[in-house]
Amino acid sequence: MSIRQLPRAALAVTLLCAAAMTDADTRVESASLYITTETAAPSSMQDSEGKVVGISTDKVRAAMERAGLAYTIELLPWKRAYAAARDRPDACVYSATRTPEREPLFKWVGPVDSAEWVLMAHANRRFSLRTLEDARPYRIGTYNGDARDDFLRSRGFRVDSAPNDLTNPRKLLLGRIDLWAASLRVGSPVLEQNGWAGQIVPVLVFNRVDVFLACNRAVPDEVIGRLNAAFLALERDGTMRRVERSYDQWSVQSAK
Repeated sequence: MSIRQLPRAALAVTLLCAAAMTDADTRVESASLYITTETAAPSSMQDSEGKVVGISTDKVRAAMERAGLAYTIELLPWKRAYAAARDRPDACVYSATRTPEREPLFKWVGPVDSAEWVLMAHANRRFSLRTLEDARPYRIGTYNGDARDDFLRSRGFRVDSAPNDLTNPRKLLLGRIDLWAASLRVGSPVLEQNGWAGQIVPVLVFNRVDVFLACNRAVPDEVIGRLNAAFLALERDGTMRRVERSYDQWSVQSAK
């Protein structure tokens, strides 16, 4: 049956459905996401030309390009970056830990990466920590708004928060905190890269987590679906591993 032979009502419904599908596709194609992150080298940081780069950043950029989406990325303090993703209907934030408390607050893309939560200590001090409970008497350095800070506070630990995580190694070496609750990529050479090897040592891995791109609940499901498909495809074709390897020689000194 040709379009001319369709009853008028059926033709109207067909045209409306086609228009709706076109509108949906247009919304997805034209969606521009405002993406926020924090300075957390080598996952996210600014290069000498002012561009936001890093392991997680490059993965997010690759996924955006694979999904065909426009976007901008801005570096902010973590609390502001997180708040933007909560408050702006076009916003997402990375790298966010997917906790039960956060689960209903966002739409989730990824994982972008994985990490271990590690208690770090000054090498001159001796700790015998078999479980996290053994760390209860000590001052533990975290930073404002981070999932580790929430995790430890909610369990009654003595938490000393800093404005950003890179303050904590200095506080640890100065004796202002007893332990630093760090988040490290599995196999991360961060201690060696930053000249802390031999001065700061891991004493307990107390959690293993995946981290994600967390998007405002108003971001269309079509966009979330395309991004998740892009992450999966990039993982399968080896792009994500190549991104990780490209930062093997990174250090604070080389970034200056």
